[in-house]
Amino acid sequence: MMKYAPILLFTYNRLSHTRRCVEALLNNSLASESELFIYSDAAKDETQQKAVEEVRQYIHTIRGFKHITITERDENWGLALSIIDGVTTQVNRYGRVIVLEDDLVVAPHFLQFMNDALETYKDEPQVGHIQACDFTQDPTLPETFLIRWTGSWGWGTWDRAWKHFNPNGKALLQELIDRKLTYTFDFNGKYGYTRMLRRQIEGKNNSWAIRWNASLFLKGILSLNVGRSLVQNEGFDGSGTNCGGGRLYASQLHMDVLPVQKINPIEENKEARQAFVRYYARTNSFWAKAIRRIKRTLKGDFGA
Repeated sequence: MMKYAPILLFTYNRLSHTRRCVEALLNNSLASESELFIYSDAAKDETQQKAVEEVRQYIHTIRGFKHITITERDENWGLALSIIDGVTTQVNRYGRVIVLEDDLVVAPHFLQFMNDALETYKDEPQVGHIQACDFTQDPTLPETFLIRWTGSWGWGTWDRAWKHFNPNGKALLQELIDRKLTYTFDFNGKYGYTRMLRRQIEGKNNSWAIRWNASLFLKGILSLNVGRSLVQNEGFDGSGTNCGGGRLYASQLHMDVLPVQKINPIEENKEARQAFVRYYARTNSFWAKAIRRIKRTLKGDFGA
């Protein structure tokens, strides 16, 4: 009998997003067989207190999962520290986890796919991450593929892989530089993941995800990704702490079952990597960003 991974849901001050995320999860048949751990961060200041309390009132009304455990932080931990603590605690206890943030909406077969993938690759040390969101919408991508990159929108991992997580961004950056890997890490220079890591070191962002990405990248450990998205990020509506406006990372939810068949040999799909290079070249160039900024300004969207 398959061991279903616990679901970790990280919330803060967005009631409508949290509600949509939970309702989408409950549309999954495996919800009733899955344990749910909800982490509610405390307000940064008094202006956020009411919104945080509304979320906390709601999460205590949730039903439909096998068991629900709620952790309400007494202080504002921030997303990075909260995720690192929550994942470390539960992955060491259960051996595997599925992780969601409150602004994600999942497809009806998301939990089935995640559990199938976590089971299929459980003993494969070269695969350390499962990612169920595709924002490239590239039709050349296969249903599933292996890539040396980790996404953070609807993901899962195992204790054996999480042991590789290095929270020391400075050490990760130095190794990328010493091994002359920054160009590859940045998808042939088309997206500034190295810059994101530098900014984390400088305290200009508090990203756990860039450190997880770099940790596995430097170990040569792959992620199983999807070419049919089972996750939609709704956080780019200006409501989030870490996400600005725009629909740059929109994805079309795949509503059918996404089968998991073990890929052999275990190696990066070079064509899939090139699809990401093309995507970032198209969306992250100077002119692409300038045009998006103008369009958003004309619409009155002044998000980042």
